[in-house]
Amino acid sequence: MQSNDVFIARPLAIALLVMSATLFAGNHISARFAFDNGTGLLLAILARGMLSLIFMLSIVKIRKASMAIPAQLIKWQLLLGFLISAQSLCLYTAITLIPVAMALLLVNTWPMMFIIANWIAGKKEPNAKTFALLMIILTGLILVLDIDLNAPVDNDWLLGVTFGTASAVFLACTMWVTQYQLASVAGAVRSAYIMMVVVSVMLIAGSAGLIPGGLSLPTNQPGWIGLGMLTLLYAIAITTLFVLTPKLDMARNAPILNFEPVASLFLGYIFLGQFLNTMQLIGGAVVVVGIMAIGMSRA
Repeated sequence: MQSNDVFIARPLAIALLVMSATLFAGNHISARFAFDNGTGLLLAILARGMLSLIFMLSIVKIRKASMAIPAQLIKWQLLLGFLISAQSLCLYTAITLIPVAMALLLVNTWPMMFIIANWIAGKKEPNAKTFALLMIILTGLILVLDIDLNAPVDNDWLLGVTFGTASAVFLACTMWVTQYQLASVAGAVRSAYIMMVVVSVMLIAGSAGLIPGGLSLPTNQPGWIGLGMLTLLYAIAITTLFVLTPKLDMARNAPILNFEPVASLFLGYIFLGQFLNTMQLIGGAVVVVGIMAIGMSRA
């Protein structure tokens, strides 16, 4: 077990995690700019995946880690890449249909799904405290979604919520496979292979025309800026987290990453003019606090 003296000072660790969460939020705001100006969905994921892959392979080389994976784990590593590909597609689709903050709040419910899956599979014993927190988070989500049973269903809203929820499901599955099947694989190696699969999937899907316009180039300067920023912000955030994770005392500090939807609220308002009403903001606060409480109790 590592002793605490190897960790970065907590105030600095918190600042770095807040920075990473903000970069992830900025990546999604940039994606909306890119998509609104002609950028193909597959191209966006391909671009960020390629730069992230370069960063990850550089880390592997610097650390002189072996890229070898036990034969029995190859299928799980491939599955992980496909799950991340599907999660990325669903999330980026969601943010084209509903406010970015709402999409991210939906995605950040993956810990709920992971916990429930653990209970169903018998990996963990259910407990009243966690169940109560899950109910509180669910209540917050209902407020965020601002469901009006008397209003006609908006197809974009319904699709956005569906894709956002699907993204959370895929992310929960990703965490399940990582924890229970691939925990023995070095993080840099696992991440590098994930990006290889993601890049391959996007290239194949684009070449086959599975998503019309999936590899379309931006049509104007804002689109190119959005594409460049989403690629850079995502690659920096994911690499920073990977490099510093062993020193950030994640057992205590991981819930801070749930600042991402909060950051997206501010960035979405400033850059996209998106805003949530008062009840939605209250619901969002309930969701974030509930998820952080679960993270802290698990720590």
